[in-house]
Amino acid sequence: MERTLIGELGSCVGETVSVEGSIDVRRDQGKMVFFDFRDRSGTVQGVCLPGSEALEIAKETNKEYVVRVEGTVNKRPEKNVVDRQNGDIELEVKGIEILAKAEPLPFDTDAEINLDTMLDYRPLTVRRERERLIFKTQAEIIKGFREYLDDQGFTEFQAPKLVGDDAEGGAGVFKVEYFKDRSAYLATSPQLYKQMMVGPFERVYTAGAQFRAEKHATTRHLNELSMLDFEMGFIKDHTDVMRMLEGALKHITKRLGEQLPGKFELPLVPESFPVVKLREAQEILGVSTDEPDLEPEHERALSEWAKREKGSDFIFVTHYPVSKRPFYTMEDENDPGMTKSFDLLFRGVEIVSGSQRVHDYEMLVQKIADKGLDPEKFSFYLMAFKYGMPPHGGIGMGLERLTQKFLGLENVKEATLFPRDMNRIDVLLSSSIPDESNDA
Repeated sequence: MERTLIGELGSCVGETVSVEGSIDVRRDQGKMVFFDFRDRSGTVQGVCLPGSEALEIAKETNKEYVVRVEGTVNKRPEKNVVDRQNGDIELEVKGIEILAKAEPLPFDTDAEINLDTMLDYRPLTVRRERERLIFKTQAEIIKGFREYLDDQGFTEFQAPKLVGDDAEGGAGVFKVEYFKDRSAYLATSPQLYKQMMVGPFERVYTAGAQFRAEKHATTRHLNELSMLDFEMGFIKDHTDVMRMLEGALKHITKRLGEQLPGKFELPLVPESFPVVKLREAQEILGVSTDEPDLEPEHERALSEWAKREKGSDFIFVTHYPVSKRPFYTMEDENDPGMTKSFDLLFRGVEIVSGSQRVHDYEMLVQKIADKGLDPEKFSFYLMAFKYGMPPHGGIGMGLERLTQKFLGLENVKEATLFPRDMNRIDVLLSSSIPDESNDA
């Protein structure tokens, strides 16, 4: 008999089906055994009744056993209907074949588990409903990002992860031994490459891993992170980039509401995201306007202000100082010393940085030198500008932070399948772990 997915059982009432999956829950009740079976499409309750030929095998099974089950799909009595997937049907088990046995789990699947235990047992904890939702949400975010940009005429490309130099000036990079006594670096950003791709394709995006060799031990930092980046040509200024980003996030939010209805609280999304300049934001918060950036507590306070005063869980902060932004960021000719750049805050955390980029070759060479960098080391990148580049800009958006904030998680590592940080590569690097702080 061909396999039927659990998510399709609602249309199979009265039929005999074959289901393959794992046992999520097993309960003995007298002469009956109840199950919750799980496969990629969902869960369903099964029952092995007294006198069933499958009863003896049913009693041998336990949680996480992988099984093939044959049974009849029955409607539940009205009083037994529950508000969940397949809550109005039940699988009457006629036969069970054990495909793989499972040892008892080292934790209770319904228990509160601390983060280190969660990650120590990640191959197992990701089977829990809560964790499956996290990474299903993350998958839908990526789909929504790609879907929207594809519709807007963008081309996806694959940016290299080994680079010859760093777009941000060489700080906090992982050095790698390369061939012929040369060194390479793990990419902190696809920035230079996506700018190069504006020349041939005009609008491009990429999604992938980036690496930061920064010794943070906080709830918001990772040393390997996933980023969603796009770059677009023939823009008027940074506001064109902001509008494109706003459209992408509205589309992602709409998709999550459709694909995962009622699973979590969707954000407040106004017709237009509120926008304030950095100095305006600092005045709203009553803090010094001499600082070149917002502190984490300022980001949280400004997000609360946007939600309260503007009905938005998103807020743009623009015009950061030239000294704070990378060499490729365009200065605002109408606001000298400030850049045509922005961060997007979402529920208290910066999730996106973006800007209009410098597209003039001579200006770009000078800005590289002004940052104390050697333009010769960027000759491969500068080639694209020497032979003509349209006005352009783009963004980098942190996937894990975005997932974290959509779901209201305390720690970005909860939204990271296999976190890499200064304390862990799958397993802890030592037994001495610095305390994590919300404020770092």
